[in-house]
Amino acid sequence: MRIRVTRTGGFAGIERQAEVDTAGRPDAAGWRTLAEAAVASGRDAPPAGVPDGFGYEISVDGRTVYAADPRLTEEQRELISRVLKEGA
Repeated sequence: MRIRVTRTGGFAGIERQAEVDTAGRPDAAGWRTLAEAAVASGRDAPPAGVPDGFGYEISVDGRTVYAADPRLTEEQRELISRVLKEGA
């Protein structure tokens, strides 16, 4: 499973992107569960955010959804954090 997160916005407006490929990872099942939950609660178009807040594009195996601060689900928040931390 390929998971890509793109974060845009914020005070400086700097874009950050990271990707994780879970193939062959011992924790792949946990990533799958988290990614499926995050995508299920995403939107098909970028939602309105708040001034200086972040907007997110979450892509999982070719399916892309959108989310924005401060209305992230717990699953979205955790997935975004993990991908931006571990992804290259």
